[in-house]
Amino acid sequence: MENKYKKALSDHALKLSDEKIAENVNKIISEKAADNNTVDVLKKIYSCIDLTTLNTTDTREDIWKFTGKVNDFEGANPEVENVAAICVFPNFAKTVRESLTADVKIACVSGGFPSSQTLLEVKIAETALAIVDGADEIDVVLNLGLFLNEEYDELCEELDEIKEACHGATLKVILETGALKTGKLINNGSVLALYSGADFLKTSTGKVYSGATLEAAYTMCLAIKSYYKKTGLRRGIKISGGVSTVMDAVNYYTLVKETLGEEWCNKGLFRIGTSRLANTLLEAIH
Repeated sequence: MENKYKKALSDHALKLSDEKIAENVNKIISEKAADNNTVDVLKKIYSCIDLTTLNTTDTREDIWKFTGKVNDFEGANPEVENVAAICVFPNFAKTVRESLTADVKIACVSGGFPSSQTLLEVKIAETALAIVDGADEIDVVLNLGLFLNEEYDELCEELDEIKEACHGATLKVILETGALKTGKLINNGSVLALYSGADFLKTSTGKVYSGATLEAAYTMCLAIKSYYKKTGLRRGIKISGGVSTVMDAVNYYTLVKETLGEEWCNKGLFRIGTSRLANTLLEAIH
């Protein structure tokens, strides 16, 4: 009997070469990105930001002030919706929950972030404790050691258990595309994550390897599209690592819109993980 994970990879095999992926991306961006460089789109992108602070030096006071900025923005500009979420380390979930008055989600990186190289029991405990402390969303890194060694059963069972520990919270699985590099590996990682309970696919941690690329995001969109056609289930995409300019954000928005459709262009299915982009976007909007 064929292994169900290998069957999933077969059912959703990537049919494009890396060269063709790059060609398609260049075509989409050159033909469509300018149309999306509008104030209305920038407002929408702002509402899709996971405002992130993942510094070794973060303190409770830092997190309280960070959350305070989000609280202050709530309702201050009726034309611009607040960010989608605040993303922090799991030990700060309680601090955010205590200080947050704005209507935004709390996201926590978990599961041995950013390497995923720790015991499964630790990953499960860290996830569960973050949920208890107030996290609405959990961002975990795909175990690349297991993935690259094609230990798919163990890999997917690990994600299944983390998903169960989320108790209904949103699970974002980080592929670390800068380490995977090729379209085939990025596609296969996407497919296995989706079939293991991922609600979102996320490009990168932004910590060790290179961050998001348009080619990686496009490949992930193709996997999400294929999964949707097969199952009828919509799954989201989060872009993270190196998104620092307005046109960076517009380009990723354009890829998602042209590949997956307008219905994916909202905070329920599209996120950008950043902190420095928020003020730049607001300046461009105004």
